[in-house]
Amino acid sequence: MFKEFNLENLENSKELVENLLNENREEINELLKIENKTYKNFVLPFQEIGEKTSEFLTPIFHIDSVKNSEITTKVYEECMPVVSKYDTDISQNENIYLALKDIQSKEKSSLTDIQNKVLENEIRDFKLSGCHLDNNKKKRLEEISLRLSELSHKFSLNLLNATNEFEMIIDNFEDVKEIPASDLELAKFEEDGITKYKFTLQAPSYSAYITYGTSREKREELYKGYCTRAPQNGKIIEELLALKNEKSKILGFNSYAQYSLATKMASKEEDVITFLEELGEKAKVRAKEELNEIKELAIKDGIIDFRSSDMSYYSEKLKKAQYDLDEEYYRPYFEQESVLNGFFDFLHQMFNIKFTKVDVPSWDEKVRVYDLSENDKTMARIYIDLEARKDKRGGAWMNNWHSHYKTSDGEIKLPTAYIVGNFPQSTKDTASLLRHSDVVTLFHEMGHALHHLLSKVEEPFVSGISGVAWDTVEFPSQFLEYFSYDKDVLKLFAKHYKTKEVLDDVAIEKIIKAKNFQSSLFTVRQVEFALFDFKLYQKLYKTEDEVQNLLDGIRKEFSAMIPPSYNKFQNGFSHIFSGGYAAGYYSYKWAEVLSADAFYMFIDSGNIFNKELGIKYRDTILSQGGSYDMDKLFFDFAQREPSVDSLLKIDGIIS
Repeated sequence: MFKEFNLENLENSKELVENLLNENREEINELLKIENKTYKNFVLPFQEIGEKTSEFLTPIFHIDSVKNSEITTKVYEECMPVVSKYDTDISQNENIYLALKDIQSKEKSSLTDIQNKVLENEIRDFKLSGCHLDNNKKKRLEEISLRLSELSHKFSLNLLNATNEFEMIIDNFEDVKEIPASDLELAKFEEDGITKYKFTLQAPSYSAYITYGTSREKREELYKGYCTRAPQNGKIIEELLALKNEKSKILGFNSYAQYSLATKMASKEEDVITFLEELGEKAKVRAKEELNEIKELAIKDGIIDFRSSDMSYYSEKLKKAQYDLDEEYYRPYFEQESVLNGFFDFLHQMFNIKFTKVDVPSWDEKVRVYDLSENDKTMARIYIDLEARKDKRGGAWMNNWHSHYKTSDGEIKLPTAYIVGNFPQSTKDTASLLRHSDVVTLFHEMGHALHHLLSKVEEPFVSGISGVAWDTVEFPSQFLEYFSYDKDVLKLFAKHYKTKEVLDDVAIEKIIKAKNFQSSLFTVRQVEFALFDFKLYQKLYKTEDEVQNLLDGIRKEFSAMIPPSYNKFQNGFSHIFSGGYAAGYYSYKWAEVLSADAFYMFIDSGNIFNKELGIKYRDTILSQGGSYDMDKLFFDFAQREPSVDSLLKIDGIIS
């Protein structure tokens, strides 16, 4: 039923990939020989070839992110040119493009909406790949695609290596005395009979010291280490920008930003800029007030030259003072296993889906694998890998492996996905105790996963997250995130891992009240990231200095706190330089309008566990995947257009 995760033959991947792709080429050539091409005899098998390829390649590239080694890097770098050439050959094949256009013109009226959506997307994407251009331009686009793949991988690898190289050793207990016991235990080691503490740039370790570290100098050292990582990425950014600009010009666009919008819900560049600037303007006055509150607390410690490296430490103190909220108090109540089990209970109540743990191969002993079922019928599988490791890249993400679809033989294929996080590690003596922010992240990534796994679409190219406009792909993830702040939802799993005592109402109320703590500071920071990303691709910025000047200008207009000049945030901005968010980081806020509005429907119904509404959301949004544009699906669900006011209200920016 499900293909098992197996990379025993990893070192021979290049040869296996070449064989698969050559088989694909032969199959596609046979399809092109069909005289009377139809959706059934051409488009369906063409999609199956694409799905088969993705199924084979995903684990090979996935393993480099979650179990990085010299072998995985070598395999990645060997396979990438082969895959990039194949992708370019297919996407620039004018015969496929003309066949799809011909089928569209002949069969449009007899095809379903979803089949027509597949054709529309494919024809658009073939044009965006330059299949209609002359051979010289096609050749150049092929070279650019390969180089972009190489650069984005190099960017990510530089960041991973720089993260792993940094260590800060402390042997003075005074400098670590405020750090929570569970974090301190992970940092502690013995050397020459002396107890010392090691902090790294990996998320749990970095977060522990920058938030609770007593020594101001050590916080600065750690902060500087973090935001000066991978300086060589500055030159990679220059080349990435030049190549993306050249690519967009070859394809007939004025800029990469304009090219990017061709596949998004937002249609005009000015719509994106106006949306972000409006959010920034509405949040920046309150953001400055929030910053001043932090600075006032720091002044009590005699700090008048407040630094960026002081922000997390004094924010945490302020949060504790205002809400009596100590993140560490909560961690014993958010033990990883308990959180997962309660979360699954919630998802069953909301969407009528059940998670059953299965014992199957994966890439690490800490990975948990579950089959999803509805009314005892298995419908999907998910791999969950939550704990930080040295060989895993930072951050959290969802990766789709198989898609739900119907083969040309009528067989229904079931979807699979991975969720990856970097949460506190468990050892034989220490449980993995999450922060509430980790719980929020888990909800977010599960939102992405369910969007893929609950698909009922029978065409693979628009099933699950495939074919979803990039600026709406965050809608289901952010929607689910909001439930992680609800009292009744939290009570399903917020249980002390030793005593099994449920977190009391007063403590939960503090989390809810603190949700919008510094929400305006967070909003202007997101606006800063999104404006920097989008404006960066509206024209060509040729040098590191020009890139820095753009970022500085945006910060001057919207940021409450200007970071030190050594801060090279852009060199670690992997979302846009090694992920899929180039000229699309605004998507987080754009989609948040939809998610906040959808969540308000549950609040307004008076029942957060409104199963009828939950099933409607599942059936009108999640199960439809990318088969229809999200603005249509949202209207089907809400029976109205989305309102930006819901987002501003949920963030506490307006009342």
